[in-house]
Amino acid sequence: MSGGGNTAYGRKAFQRSKAHFTDRITADGREGWPVEAGRYRLVVSRACPWASRAVVSRRLLGLEDALSLAIADPLQDDRSWRFTLDPGDRDPVLGIRFLSEAYDRRETEYPGGVSVPAIVDVPSGRLVTNDYQRITLDLATEWTALHRAGAPDLYPEPLRDEIDAVMADVFEDVNNGVYRAGFATGQQEYEEACARLFRRLELLGERLAGQRYLVGDTITEADIRLFTTLVRFDAVYHGHFKCNRWKLTEHQVLWAYARDLYQTPGFGDTVDFDHIKRHYYQVHSGINPTGIVPLGPDLSGWLTPHHRQELGGRAFGDGTPPGPPAQAERVPAHGRP
Repeated sequence: MSGGGNTAYGRKAFQRSKAHFTDRITADGREGWPVEAGRYRLVVSRACPWASRAVVSRRLLGLEDALSLAIADPLQDDRSWRFTLDPGDRDPVLGIRFLSEAYDRRETEYPGGVSVPAIVDVPSGRLVTNDYQRITLDLATEWTALHRAGAPDLYPEPLRDEIDAVMADVFEDVNNGVYRAGFATGQQEYEEACARLFRRLELLGERLAGQRYLVGDTITEADIRLFTTLVRFDAVYHGHFKCNRWKLTEHQVLWAYARDLYQTPGFGDTVDFDHIKRHYYQVHSGINPTGIVPLGPDLSGWLTPHHRQELGGRAFGDGTPPGPPAQAERVPAHGRP
């Protein structure tokens, strides 16, 4: 499971369940969890597209000092996401070996799966939320007092209805569509998911042919959510999930759009292609029983000119780009072009 809610597999149908723990961390603390610098820890896997949304948002908004980051090993075992990248195989802040321990402190014998992203209350060690659909929206709207100077407005109020509509289509047909195709166990279900995926991608390509970003003239939450699927497309979804009508690199508009975002500070500097490939090809043993991780694709194209600036638009609006990532959070060289 690649995070972002639990997954259920029927005889032929793939379903992604809603998050079970949906508490919100808010500016006024109305649900018992007030925004507070240093109190919470964001647990992610760089392999997971749902978790990667939160990593990108955190970088763009400059919340690194306010919300610490735990990066799980891309390879899970039956005890859940594990902290084997850290000394002693324990998260240095939470002191736990597996994310399931924070879930257990919140609710013993929780019947669902253990997913990322997850936000954990550091003092109690309890899970606060694994609501992957809400976490990034709250980072953008409830954590504003802790945003960096020059942080962009990723969910501008005048555009929220349009952003929500675009995100709903992207979620159903693209973000989740690749999984419906990849985990299909029936030919018809696979073909229907694949057809919907590529039909939506074509429509998004038409939308982006004349505008730099999905909604308005700046980066919004909608772009973040599409990006985390597009950046994985050729590396894992095209082959591993059989989403192979064409590659991202073969679609002029979407490939240029994805490169534009990748080269924007806060996007590409969070992407670890090594983690992505190892997770999908080695964890999904039902799809890839040999566990062999492919050598390709060639990643050098991500750094080539995209010319999207000719469409206008300002990535950060009246704001500024984030600074370089902290040394401890930089993606290792083997995980990037």
